[in-house]
Amino acid sequence: MAQHFLLSKAARTLNLVKIARMSERQAFTFFKKLRWEETNGRPVCPCCGSTERHYFLDKRKVWKCSDCYHQFSLTSGTLFANHKLPLRTYLMAIAIYANEVKGMSALKLSRQLDINYKTAFVLLHKFREALLETRDESLMEGICEIDGAYVNHHVRPQNNINDRIDRRLAVNQNPNKRCIVVVRQRAGGTELVGSVRTLTYILHNENPRDIIDVALNTIARGSEVHADEANAYDNLHALYDMQRVNHSVEYRSEFGACSNQAESYYARFRRFQHGQVHRMGQLYLSNYANEMAYREDTRRLDNGSIFRDIASKCIKVSQSNEWTGYWQGNHRIAERLGVAA
Repeated sequence: MAQHFLLSKAARTLNLVKIARMSERQAFTFFKKLRWEETNGRPVCPCCGSTERHYFLDKRKVWKCSDCYHQFSLTSGTLFANHKLPLRTYLMAIAIYANEVKGMSALKLSRQLDINYKTAFVLLHKFREALLETRDESLMEGICEIDGAYVNHHVRPQNNINDRIDRRLAVNQNPNKRCIVVVRQRAGGTELVGSVRTLTYILHNENPRDIIDVALNTIARGSEVHADEANAYDNLHALYDMQRVNHSVEYRSEFGACSNQAESYYARFRRFQHGQVHRMGQLYLSNYANEMAYREDTRRLDNGSIFRDIASKCIKVSQSNEWTGYWQGNHRIAERLGVAA
């Protein structure tokens, strides 16, 4: 029996001990090569784009551009702008985050790095925001699956049976109840199995209008789409080659229709929800859902590649407006719903 890739040596290309033993100067050099990979660590002015020799002010750890005289640091214009922690700590945080295949809690990160819980909480959400802002939203083709699952809908029943109400009625349901709609593109080649790309969207519920909006913005017309027999997917027959499966009877129809890749995503998400974070506010539910989509898409990559990919995404996005000053009251004012968010 062949060994699974994740159990092989090829899947372990990230040396966490090596990062932990770095000096701050070594971490500085390593971070330079991560940020300016195209120039092999040679600084590029974020203002004018000049790559000429810049003046380095060692005491302040900043460069002064020789062309426009703009001063910039190693983290200027990135997610880590105005950082307070050592660079080695950020590299350690990314490495630990990359190794957690089912996500991680802020409490665990705070204990492993010996940092404040609030710092760890914001840092993890910055990583999630970077993954969401840089995800590939081009149209999917080939065979795709679409499905929805509800979260934040549980309401603890009253102790006495006479005090309980019918939670099946919409008026008695949790107002924070949301539906995570996932769209997955199946692998078309022989080397990869399962899904190659995953996109998630947050809706109030599975309804035909929002579902067709998600499909049109995610799946190319004429593609083959697999879904269950929920009424919300009925209108997709006019746009796609639809294959339906009745889950009350079978997991996979006799014609090969199934949504097993979508269910695989939800299995990972539930483990993340119940085993790590336990509680998700609807304001940032899109960030949590997209994180599990990213982990599903990178499940067959070695941890070194995942580390470099997450680090590059954090460097590409600018300083977060939502997570700068979060504990001072700067919160997101509206949740991201549908495809327009």
